[in-house]
Amino acid sequence: MRKNYDIIGGRLLPTDDLNSKIQVFINPNETERLYLIGELNLDEHTLSSALDPDELSRVEFEPQHVAIIFKRPENYSQGSDFLFRVSSMGLYLFQDRLIAVMSEDETLFSPGKDVSNITGGLHELLIRLINRSIAQFLGHIRAISMIVDELEKKLETAMSNKHLLHLFRLSQSMTYYLSAISSNGVLIDKLRGYSAKIGFTPENNELLEDLTVDNTQCYKQAEIYSIIMASMTDARASVVSNNLNMLMKQLTVLSIVFLPLNVIASVFGMSEYTTFTEKYVTWPVAYLLFSIGLVGVGYITYWILRRTGLD
Repeated sequence: MRKNYDIIGGRLLPTDDLNSKIQVFINPNETERLYLIGELNLDEHTLSSALDPDELSRVEFEPQHVAIIFKRPENYSQGSDFLFRVSSMGLYLFQDRLIAVMSEDETLFSPGKDVSNITGGLHELLIRLINRSIAQFLGHIRAISMIVDELEKKLETAMSNKHLLHLFRLSQSMTYYLSAISSNGVLIDKLRGYSAKIGFTPENNELLEDLTVDNTQCYKQAEIYSIIMASMTDARASVVSNNLNMLMKQLTVLSIVFLPLNVIASVFGMSEYTTFTEKYVTWPVAYLLFSIGLVGVGYITYWILRRTGLD
């Protein structure tokens, strides 16, 4: 799928012009691949890298353009089962156009500052795209933190592994995010180092410096959450195990309380009990006394267990 944009009056607006300055390709089909490789001379390996979630962030210089591969978080859906994934995105900066290649459809530019007051042209737009990726990582990290807080409340009383497995998947997601954010940090440093070669203005360099600070803060925040989640995983697993042990202990106590009652009921609950007692009392009185005796035996058993500490 292809989308075309243009910068008009400092604003990014969609257009039907196939020769627009900004062209976005979402999981390009064979025809679009032929256009990108044949007409725009994109390297086939670099194009595939933009669609490969395991590719590292990097910058490459081609005769007619600069190829930039960076990491971004995938959109989370219910089918993801608490696993936040990372994908790649390719930006190909020509002298007169910017080509973006991505694997999934999403709102590439957020409303507001991302699509307005674009005074630095394509170079500034390229930096804003990377900055949006950092903002998305921060938003996802905060969402993961909120989910972890909810899981912690459920784990306090849980006795199954379901919530614990969700926690493991979130911890795995944070590992992916740390690797992606670190890779983007290396890319930003390279962009600053090749600033003159790429054609960045002094204003663009200031944006790159802000980008470095934002990405570093994003990495530190992800690292803190990752360390906390990893260090507390064993403790949370122990909580689930302890909850199960407490339940088994309570069931065992109940079994012990009812064990002598089952023996007495089995022996005296037969017809011989009526024959034995009918010489002294009527059967309603006999079974009333029998029930009172069962309650007494049960209470005595429970009292003995309390004295031994099995409460």
